[in-house]
Amino acid sequence: MRRFVQAIADADQLTSTLPAAIAQAIVDTPARYNVAKGKPAGVVTMSDDRVVVLSEMIWGLIPRWSKEPATPYTTVTARVDRAPKSRIFAQAWQTRRCLVPMSGYFKWDRQRKPPWPHFIQRRDGGALLAAGLWEEWKGEDGLSLLSFTLMTAPNPAIPAPLTQDGPVFLEGAPAMRWLSGSLSSPRSLLRHAQRPVLESYTVSRAIAKTDVDAYTLLEPVDPEAEAALSMHPGEDEDPWDEE
Repeated sequence: MRRFVQAIADADQLTSTLPAAIAQAIVDTPARYNVAKGKPAGVVTMSDDRVVVLSEMIWGLIPRWSKEPATPYTTVTARVDRAPKSRIFAQAWQTRRCLVPMSGYFKWDRQRKPPWPHFIQRRDGGALLAAGLWEEWKGEDGLSLLSFTLMTAPNPAIPAPLTQDGPVFLEGAPAMRWLSGSLSSPRSLLRHAQRPVLESYTVSRAIAKTDVDAYTLLEPVDPEAEAALSMHPGEDEDPWDEE
């Protein structure tokens, strides 16, 4: 998973998990149809005094101990079973949880030659809340940067032929428990994870171009009709990498 969509038009698409003001703030956030690593997105967190807030953060967690506001490795996702012991994610796992609202996300079918992207969404049209971790990086010059990663785990609800691995979704009381830190282990997070019925369809390979952000990226396409298209400058260096 290297792309997702954050374009929620109505608060009714969100569950009753979130405070009404936060749900409306998500709706009011400018639509983003191709969130990629290094790009901003709206992220829900809980403050020390247990107030739920919405902040803009960069996708791709930057550890607070990093010397630079970047990493030489991909940190857009973190495996649930590895994150608590990871040098990169362990600190955030302990105290900095988040929820990332999304309309759906893109995933590449690598069984097809050439590989082809699908858009995955809830069949009932609702929005998704993905579990994540966040961090605040501070530079010596006073620069502060908020960033986040998405938790991933096996998910048999992901339609074939796509690999059954993706974001961990939450709603209701478990979502608030995740924010507060009371779901303290990978086992407890996965036990309370939601598995909504998902559907997928093929979309244009234009999603690989990081400078393209338009509603048209969600339009279904026939891969056979577009198979002659080649990659263009500006595309992700490795758009099919899901590791």
